[in-house]
Amino acid sequence: MKRIVIALVAALPLAAMADKLDCSIKAKKLATTAEKTAMARVKEADARKTALDSVKAPGANVAKGELEVEDGCLIYSYDIKVPAKSGAEEVFVDAGTGKVLKTKHESAAKEAAEKAADKTKAVADKAREKVTGQK
Repeated sequence: MKRIVIALVAALPLAAMADKLDCSIKAKKLATTAEKTAMARVKEADARKTALDSVKAPGANVAKGELEVEDGCLIYSYDIKVPAKSGAEEVFVDAGTGKVLKTKHESAAKEAAEKAADKTKAVADKAREKVTGQK
């Protein structure tokens, strides 16, 4: 039993690393909107089209999208709704190369939890902007 626990503990860092993004632009989590926009080399419209095309589903549309820092990487993140499918496809597009880095399906429950977290983040961002004077 002790060996199994040790093996699991040793494997945790490897499992966490497996989900890291391999991106072209590294950024700080607290980068301002202006800083993120200045660093991005890919236009938002191009990233949006790439994300939609990658889902390959007729009638799919972008429900939400933003330029953000995820795992230290500057990315465009899009939630794409696919007709007759619950939840959304979340697509990460590299803001430097325009290539899809990751696609994952989010259940409706996960999407709702993310929406609540986004509201909290928006309040925190507004407070930071007010204190620092930076957007």
